[in-house]
Amino acid sequence: MFKIGRFSLLYIGCALIQSCSEPSSIRTPPSEEEITNIARAIHERVITLDTHVDINTSNFTHETNYTQDIDTQVNLPKMDAGGLDVAFFIVYTAQGELGPEGYRAAYDNAIDKFEAIHRLAEEIAPEQIELAYNSDDARQIMSSGKKVAMIGIENAFPVGPDLSNIEKFYNMGGRYMSLAHNGHNQFSDSHTGEADGVYWHGGLSEMGRFATKEMNRLGIMIDISHPSRESIMQTLALSRAPVIASHSSARALTDHSRNLDDEMLLALKDNGGVIQTVAFGTYVSELRRAHWASGGDFADAPPATISDFVDHIDYMVDLIGIEHVGISSDFDGGGGLVGWDNASETFNVTSELVRKGYTEEEIELMWSGNLLRVLDDVQRIGIEIQNEA
Repeated sequence: MFKIGRFSLLYIGCALIQSCSEPSSIRTPPSEEEITNIARAIHERVITLDTHVDINTSNFTHETNYTQDIDTQVNLPKMDAGGLDVAFFIVYTAQGELGPEGYRAAYDNAIDKFEAIHRLAEEIAPEQIELAYNSDDARQIMSSGKKVAMIGIENAFPVGPDLSNIEKFYNMGGRYMSLAHNGHNQFSDSHTGEADGVYWHGGLSEMGRFATKEMNRLGIMIDISHPSRESIMQTLALSRAPVIASHSSARALTDHSRNLDDEMLLALKDNGGVIQTVAFGTYVSELRRAHWASGGDFADAPPATISDFVDHIDYMVDLIGIEHVGISSDFDGGGGLVGWDNASETFNVTSELVRKGYTEEEIELMWSGNLLRVLDDVQRIGIEIQNEA
């Protein structure tokens, strides 16, 4: 699969705006107005899905919540304005000390966030947003005119020493989980070990291998965005199901430890998984990353743009194919670019993809088709594993 060029885009544009009677040899590139019209029609038809939106539970109360246009990058008014259909809200837990007290605090934090997401969908705004547990749910909810909430788990630390908590989190709606975040834990080394060369496990711990198999059994997508390189490669080799990188970009373009290098991307392709390109400045702009790494002030570096973001999409599409590339924001967790700084600007992503020459079919795959296909595969394989047992 490859990205189509300008003349195919012109054909699509002509079909939509009915303005191409002149011979193809003298056609001119579409105007900005024409690109906008093409993109608007595509954006209204495809399911737009963002795999990484962080939350603060103080914004999930009956007094202050996402029905209001509060000071968050994502809320229901902004999703409506930008045409964002599906958001994976994140049960994030910072890495803390291993041991009974640390595990207990992490578990309580995770449950608080699970309950907040359920409260939004079931008590605060059930007529506006509903929780989906699979791809069929997501499509049915959309057809009813509502927004779709899904749940991702960032850091398996709250599982503690009790692997039965993975099933508990699954039953609460968790549909992907990363084994580590910014710091090594009981399951996996983190990408942060690259800074000092110190690792605990040499990849996955034995417990991490059991957790990988349990996630396969339950039908939870494994997220490889934060673990160490060795952990990622071991996970790709061990997992029977496709995995995702819920919010990462291409290391060949931006040399950040949170991005995937070419070998990792090719292994992800072989696994059948998908990388959700992330709209985070230091992950998509090498200039900003290098400036940050040297201790510089961000104000002195040009901001990352939506064009930088799509450059990463282009690179990874060319390397591993359109079927393995998706889109994420990391909004309310550090994400945001010039052109896509909150959910109300989501249309601009589709517009930039059209400007680069992607077709509606390709845009649909990147916005949601690839991720939902992986979710379907993971859940199907989970049923197979349970039937084998």
